Amino acid sequence: MAFWEGYVSDETMGTFAPLVVYWIYAGIYHMLPPLDRYRLHSRKEEELRNLVSMPAVVKGVLLQQAVQAIVAVTLFKVTSQASDAQSLAQDSFMTQAGKFLIGMLVMDTWQYFVHRYMHMNKFLYRHVHSQHHKLIVPYAFGALYNHPLEGLLLDTVGGALSFLFSGMTPRTSVFFFSFATIKTVDDHCGLWLPGNPFHIFFRNNSAYHDIHHQLHGTKYNFSQPFFVTWDRLLGTHMPFTLEKRADGGLEARPVKD
Repeated sequence: MAFWEGYVSDETMGTFAPLVVYWIYAGIYHMLPPLDRYRLHSRKEEELRNLVSMPAVVKGVLLQQAVQAIVAVTLFKVTSQASDAQSLAQDSFMTQAGKFLIGMLVMDTWQYFVHRYMHMNKFLYRHVHSQHHKLIVPYAFGALYNHPLEGLLLDTVGGALSFLFSGMTPRTSVFFFSFATIKTVDDHCGLWLPGNPFHIFFRNNSAYHDIHHQLHGTKYNFSQPFFVTWDRLLGTHMPFTLEKRADGGLEARPVKD
């Protein structure tokens, strides 16, 4: 039994929980002390190199989330009608875990190929995907800062396909999309914190994605948000080492695979 049962529907939670989780988790990162020795870029570098202001980033994320909510409401309505109002019975834990994993693989596959194509197609990169790369030094609030078209194609459609292909219930989707949101925010946090489980259990993490945001890595490390499988299979994997910077903090430096 979910803690929200009897108060709001699973569909409502599946729509709005990931949006709330985004701002809470990103907010936690921004309320942390400077933690300069764990930063992948200095604060001065963040101020000088980023090409968009934080208010603009926040507005861009809110726009994407509005579209995401509309698509989610529509998707839940259509699938609920197609499944004859969906049974109240929920999947077993193991069944949910299996669908969760399928959803992760579907999302990774979709995002890898769409993301990579947006880099390879000069028109799409210049007019669409380059907006996300205005954050040369990523930070948590900017995880979903994208051109609206990219937000729709990459994240929203990718999430919808993960839901449909895995066959997960709306209740499972609450946890799946909330987890995917937390993972995406963490990948853009710009910090390498000791004990962070995302750094321990995932090779696709904040340092891995930071490589992609730098000039030498824009043609590599397309995988997101979970695994590095497609990068490894298709030759776009750029491994890295973490080294201490002379001015404090850490730097993700590429190495030969």
